[in-house]
Amino acid sequence: MSFFISDALAEGTAAAAQPGIEGMLFPLGILVFFYFLFLRPQAKRTKEKKEMMSTLKKGVEVVTSGGILGKVVDVDDNFVKIEICDNTFIQVQRQSVENMMPKGTYKAVTKKIIKE
Repeated sequence: MSFFISDALAEGTAAAAQPGIEGMLFPLGILVFFYFLFLRPQAKRTKEKKEMMSTLKKGVEVVTSGGILGKVVDVDDNFVKIEICDNTFIQVQRQSVENMMPKGTYKAVTKKIIKE
């Protein structure tokens, strides 16, 4: 049966050297790279947003995810009532609040809009 399998292949190959710690450095390096590039910043943003949600209270000026600027009038467990203009209110989900603005931003913007 030697005409089906060449004699060189039938003898087998030499045992390959087992990769030690050197073989694992590159995959571990890639994992560390992705952790610092993607996972850690996302966890940091999530933590910051959670802290912001816990400090949300009446009178704070905020911007929603839709870009609406307003002043918080009422805070519920799930919803926030925001005044966007004089006697004009909207109610949005608490998670849609993206940023807290410096005090005075809402007043400055509404005065500018009224003058125009």
